[in-house]
Amino acid sequence: MFSKAFPFSLPQLAPFVFVVLWSTGFVGSRMGAPYSEPMTFLSLRFGSVMILLLILSLALGAKWPTPRQSLHAFISGFMIHGIYLSGVFWAIDDGMPAGLFALVTGLQPVLTAFFAHAILKETINRNHVIGLGLGLVGISLVLLPRLHGGAFSVTPQQICVAVIAIVGISLGTVYQKRFASNLDMRTATIWQYLAALLLCGSLSCLLESQTIIWSGAFIFALGWLVLVLSIGAIFMLLWLIEHGAVSNTASLFYLVPAVTAVISFLLFDEPITLLQIVGMIITAASVILASRKAG
Repeated sequence: MFSKAFPFSLPQLAPFVFVVLWSTGFVGSRMGAPYSEPMTFLSLRFGSVMILLLILSLALGAKWPTPRQSLHAFISGFMIHGIYLSGVFWAIDDGMPAGLFALVTGLQPVLTAFFAHAILKETINRNHVIGLGLGLVGISLVLLPRLHGGAFSVTPQQICVAVIAIVGISLGTVYQKRFASNLDMRTATIWQYLAALLLCGSLSCLLESQTIIWSGAFIFALGWLVLVLSIGAIFMLLWLIEHGAVSNTASLFYLVPAVTAVISFLLFDEPITLLQIVGMIITAASVILASRKAG
């Protein structure tokens, strides 16, 4: 009776749920920005995730990596979580709209393909080249109207940080594929978050006052990012890969910028113009093209 009333199975729904959850990560950082400095917020987030994962790993008897594997997980986490998320939080705290940052990071899989070609000697085809070119056009259409000032403008510094964040997660993904794959993610992720905690904690001590306003909105944002993003979304991704839905996830992943833009519009009144919608469509088409094999 339940299957008739609800015709979709968990494997069919899981990719869509993952995309929505991942999209809320940018919104969560925007929600918590008024109550804490970015590196302090991230340090608290990473520390909380590490404690929860440690308890979970010990309770489930998870396999721990060797010292060499731990080092590789540490390095990949430094780039994937540390450099990437510190860039996300700094730019959004500095005023960059969450939807725009999500759009810029939507090109990460294409950039990863180029790094994989240069480092891992993986094949790159003309679709990747065309896709990257179209993607740059699409992002330009979205970003150029925001460079003229106003309440939702962006600065060259914010764009530069966004690019550094994308490079960090792209290189980190390639590094993990090369050196830190086939590990128990419950324990390997602890080393990844430790690296991110050391980076963000050091920046917090050097550059910030560690002031936190413990409001309901901040606690909600922190809890959402710790439980739903850093644990829930990551483990859902692993579940999708294990059950053979990784191809669906890869294609749906490029819906993240559009979903984030809609959520940001509804929650924070971040405007979406017709030109930006055209840019989003071009960007999404470019990344989908780049993810396909040459015909």
